[in-house]
Formats: sequence, C-alpha cells, structure tokens
Amino acid sequence: MPLTLTEQDQLTLRTAAYGAVTLMSAADAAGKPHKSATEGSIALASATGPIGHVLATYPKELKLDHKSVAAIADQVLPALTAAMRLLKQQAPAEADNFRNTVLVATEAAARTHQGQPSPTLADMSRKITEALDAA
Repeated sequence: MPLTLTEQDQLTLRTAAYGAVTLMSAADAAGKPHKSATEGSIALASATGPIGHVLATYPKELKLDHKSVAAIADQVLPALTAAMRLLKQQAPAEADNFRNTVLVATEAAARTHQGQPSPTLADMSRKITEALDAA
C-alpha cells in the first residue's frame, strides 16, 4: 500500500524528526550542540524508503520555540506521537521505519561525546522514545 501524505502530514513528520534532533542538541548545551545537530541531521538525511523521501527536505517552515528546552519539548514530543499515529494508520511498516530513523538520529546526536552520552542526553533520548511509543 503506497504512502499518501498531505503537505501537512509531511510537515508533521519533518517537525517530529528534525525537532527530535533539535531537542537533543538543546539538551547538549554544555557539550557539543552543533556537532549533535549535524550528526543527527545526517542520520535523518540518510533515511530510506518513503520516509527517507519525506525527510530529505529540511522543513523551512519549522518554527520551534527556542526559549528553553522545555518549550522545544512541548512542541516536539507531541509531534513525534502524532507522526507515529499517522503512520500506523496509513502504513505500519513506514511507522517502524520512521521510529527507527528517529532513534538512529537521536543516537547519532548523543554519540558526539566520548563514551556514554551524558545523563541529560540519555534522559532526553528516553523521552523521545516514550513519545514515539505513545501512539
């Protein structure tokens, strides 16, 4: 079954995925936030299948509230859940692809440090996973 997404659906997916990378980068403010953002974005751009085609374009209309990490999370975590709900309804295999892609991107963003990610990054990764699984 082909995946048919409206422009709004695509924006939701892009906001969720790129927002998750932004959230990881913001949570890494004491470390290497620019490197986290770069590594996470490269992972998203490397996605394949229909999800890869959607994520190949950075959402220019992405407007995240950068006042605080909490403000970014208020936008991104619900978008992750909404994206998963949308994909589970339309194409369950693509829901798995999206989930795995976002998790790889968050892992890539967290790996900019030697050894284990900081407790802050590990906790943010957990919150992102919970939002993906809430659908």
